[in-house]
Amino acid sequence: MSSLLWPLFILIFFVSAAIAALWGYRAYTTGDTSFSLAWLFPPRPEPRLGIMEQASVDSRRKLVLIRRDDVEHLIMTGGPVDVVIETGIATPPREVLEPEREQLRNERVEPAAPVFKRTPRSLGHAVNE
Repeated sequence: MSSLLWPLFILIFFVSAAIAALWGYRAYTTGDTSFSLAWLFPPRPEPRLGIMEQASVDSRRKLVLIRRDDVEHLIMTGGPVDVVIETGIATPPREVLEPEREQLRNERVEPAAPVFKRTPRSLGHAVNE
């Protein structure tokens, strides 16, 4: 058993020494001492396709708003045939949407007046008194 472990330890030693030497060379030439595998795993590209909203029409059919490359399409699915209702809906730029959203957040919504007014009951009164 020990006769098989000795070559394995030597192999692990030489591989780790080679990795350390390559990292040292890269740190010396580029000045970057970080150890990252970003070159192996690049960032994911921005998704081109996405479902923005969906609403149920009835138990079988749905309206789906799909965005592809900043263009939205309204589709009805689930019936006997899927139907494109509207296509080529341009989306407004984010600079246009942000002030509207900020304005909606800042607006205070007053609650609606109650439909039926009743006098409040004190503790211990019956309902039909």
